[in-house]
Amino acid sequence: MIIIDGKKTSEEIKTEIAQRVAEIKVEGGKTPHLAAILVGSDGASQTYVGAKVKSCEQVGFESTLVRLEESVSEEDLLKVVEEINQNPGIDGLIVQLPLPKHISVEKVTNKIKPQKDVDGFTPANVGRMTLGWSAYVAATPYGIVELLKRYKIETSGKHCVVIGRSHIVGSPMSILMARNEYPGNCTVTLTHSRTKNLPEIAKTADILIVALGKPEFVTADMVKEGAVVIDVGIHRIEDSSKKSGFRLIGDVKFDEVSKKASAITPVPGGVGPMTIASLLYNTLLAAEKKVFG
Repeated sequence: MIIIDGKKTSEEIKTEIAQRVAEIKVEGGKTPHLAAILVGSDGASQTYVGAKVKSCEQVGFESTLVRLEESVSEEDLLKVVEEINQNPGIDGLIVQLPLPKHISVEKVTNKIKPQKDVDGFTPANVGRMTLGWSAYVAATPYGIVELLKRYKIETSGKHCVVIGRSHIVGSPMSILMARNEYPGNCTVTLTHSRTKNLPEIAKTADILIVALGKPEFVTADMVKEGAVVIDVGIHRIEDSSKKSGFRLIGDVKFDEVSKKASAITPVPGGVGPMTIASLLYNTLLAAEKKVFG
């Protein structure tokens, strides 16, 4: 059984990106620049944005963090997005989710210029990805694809079951795994919380990608012997044996499922670290204008 190490792989990708940034600087080119907008003071969001800014420094990117009050109006937020859209010095823009309830995520997403949408959430990028054109692919699905590629997981002709249909992970994941390239060429079944006989369907998977958002939902009896299992979930639960008082678990019951899987991502240290690495890669593509030209 192989542990698919996302932490190690993400560091490899960051090293590759840093090398390319060094080359760009020697060539006299423009240093990639990522801007992030953070609305409010949500603790998890601040942690995520902080990690992204730190990673930018690690690979030699420039970064700009725009902090806005929780009470900021939708109109004012859209103005900030447009200012960044029009700034030629900034290559990529992310707006950290979730946003306050009085702000429409759809309106904000649609306002981001597709050429700077390094999160891959705008309709233009989702559409290009679906058609198999060059696009900024959402960071988590891209990270999963990259893990499969770097661990040389065979995908052609395999049955891939995706559990979860979110626009951020499940839906794009199902499209990527069905595309006529590697990784891809799978027969894909997209399932979700309303799917009947979900355990039976999951057990037919050669590749099982779990992004349902339910702690330890997938148990050993739902997994075929020798399956590749990708766990996208991350949940914090109390654990008095830990110094911090808590531990992190995924959507998969790791101790059970790892005994049947041929390869599996751990939580933490699996898919999570790949998300930031993918975001950096998209920003590099944006700086070099390799997606939209």
